[in-house]
Amino acid sequence: MNDWPLWEVFIRSKAGLHHRHVGSLHASDEAMALENARDVYCRRMEGVSIWIVKSEEIVANNPENSEALFDPAENKIYRHPTFYDLPDNLKHM
Repeated sequence: MNDWPLWEVFIRSKAGLHHRHVGSLHASDEAMALENARDVYCRRMEGVSIWIVKSEEIVANNPENSEALFDPAENKIYRHPTFYDLPDNLKHM
């Protein structure tokens, strides 16, 4: 079992609009990972959809570099609707 890949499990609840990470599990292949995810994380019929992703396939930013990654958006004022002049007769904008 130690050679089995680690899978991340995401569940969409009945009332939810998005999938939420609920945990991880080891499985030999994607079919087993999907069945195990159902058995472990949807025992009480909590979900309507399951996503499984190999942990090694997930790419994330380094939290130490978050400032450099997200700050450039602050310098682009043209992305904000306040940059544009709208005609007075335009409603509901």
